Amino acid sequence: MSQDEKFQMMTEAPIPGLIGRLAVPTIISMLITSFYNMADTFFVGRVGTSATAAVGVAFPIMAVIQALGFFCGHGSGNSISRRLGSKDSGAAEQLAATGFFLALFLGIVVMGLGLVFLKPLCILLGSTDTILPYTEQYLGIILIGAPYMTAQLVLNNQIRFQGNAFYSMIGITTGAVLNIALDPLFIFVFHMGIAGAALATILSQFVSFLMLLAGIRISKCIPIRFRNIRLHKDRLQEIMGGGLPSLFRQGLGSVATMTLNIAANPYGDAAIAAMSIVSRIMMFAGSALIGFGQGFQPVCGFNYGAKKFGRVREAFWFCMKVSTVVLFFLSIGGMLLSGHLIGIFRNDADVIRIGTTALQFQCLTFTLNGWIIMNNMMMQTMGKTVYASILASARQGLFFIPALLVLPRLFGLLGIQMAQAVADLCTVVITTVLCRIIMTQMRREEQEYAVLEPEESE
Repeated sequence: MSQDEKFQMMTEAPIPGLIGRLAVPTIISMLITSFYNMADTFFVGRVGTSATAAVGVAFPIMAVIQALGFFCGHGSGNSISRRLGSKDSGAAEQLAATGFFLALFLGIVVMGLGLVFLKPLCILLGSTDTILPYTEQYLGIILIGAPYMTAQLVLNNQIRFQGNAFYSMIGITTGAVLNIALDPLFIFVFHMGIAGAALATILSQFVSFLMLLAGIRISKCIPIRFRNIRLHKDRLQEIMGGGLPSLFRQGLGSVATMTLNIAANPYGDAAIAAMSIVSRIMMFAGSALIGFGQGFQPVCGFNYGAKKFGRVREAFWFCMKVSTVVLFFLSIGGMLLSGHLIGIFRNDADVIRIGTTALQFQCLTFTLNGWIIMNNMMMQTMGKTVYASILASARQGLFFIPALLVLPRLFGLLGIQMAQAVADLCTVVITTVLCRIIMTQMRREEQEYAVLEPEESE
């Protein structure tokens, strides 16, 4: 499909069908990616409780790698969709190259610093004496893949924001399926233990990277060329504006996970393992929502860039209604099956007991996540950096971290188990306030454009 055909499709096709067409591949890729994260936890869970906890302890560094990839990927991708909506392909090419190579450089920095300070980093992340050897093995290998893991996320998002979700899905799901196949092979057949899980991850991520690199050419997306790098103020500000909310979201998510591990530390390895398993389950459940929202983002970006504000609002409210209904039924299922879900990953009575309560609390507020996520995606894609950054920081940073610091002092382990639900309730309030502001601003922009358009035609 040519760029002109993509523009016509994104700005004229009926909203429900268009979002469905774009969302199905992203939902599939998100579900499979989350499934392989759960598979990691499942297979490592056969090694032992401390090994399971080590995967949870290492997760903040994985989140940092993802944060940098999403910072550059969302930062360039959001802007690319708006630029293509306004038919400025030259700027889009510069954003594509700058975002990709910036992510590659940042990944190299993370790898270097992480490997040099590996042991103190593992301790800082919340490893106990029994968890530390497993964390060092796992994280030491994961860090080797940091450069292409960050760059892979940029490729994925740039392809997706240009309306080519199918090619994005192929690249991501190929790596995820390969990871699921390699996990038991390396862990049990080659007897590599938790190191095998890490090796399976970085090898599969490298395959995804190569597939997505080829996907740029196959899908006729904006090409990534070294000569198009622009490190001047305008381009970097554009990437930063679109990427800061993702950096805050993922970065604070990393800090929040580290805080969670430290808060659970006094209650032993079982508590750390249980909260790690709950996090993976909720991530899997939320992945369908995020995939659905990713189908909305290119529609939002193209139409906002093309000044079709009515289509932006229509797409937003369509996604809101669908996501709320689906999340409600998922929440009911999670509440009823919470103990069984925890038991799949670790057949340990303490882990199941702690994890079941935590999962039930999170299911109580899970339905509200559609309102939070869709608003955040809309604000970020429209380039409303300040509002999107505030909202991106709210759930994991502004509310969850303080809840983890305060609630355990009042309620002990129960405070840790209920902290995320409390944070969700607080985030809904600030989301509602920001949504009203953004909708008012959009109507004002629409009125101003309606006045300018006749003048320009004259």
